[in-house]
Amino acid sequence: MRRFLAIAITAAILSGTFGIVSAESASAASRQHRVPQCVKVTKYFTKKHKRYVRLKNLCAKRSACYTVVVPWRPDTRGRLKKGATKSVRYGTDRDPRALYVKNRSC
Repeated sequence: MRRFLAIAITAAILSGTFGIVSAESASAASRQHRVPQCVKVTKYFTKKHKRYVRLKNLCAKRSACYTVVVPWRPDTRGRLKKGATKSVRYGTDRDPRALYVKNRSC
């Protein structure tokens, strides 16, 4: 019984260590190809039974691409010019509200 308990504890410690190591390497890999966070949501609103999200490009020197993520719907993709603000329609009022807006590379 003691041997089984010792093996179980050792296995738990080693698996936790390997999990931490793999998480660190994954986060290091994601930092290398990080997309600039230029597109910010100003507001979500509904107008004439259509859902909109107002987006602003905070990067003054480059265009930015984005994806509007809505559950159970295809993602709406688009591009904002330098320093622009734009209202983007992504569905109707019967559709669920957008969860978030993801910055992506162009």
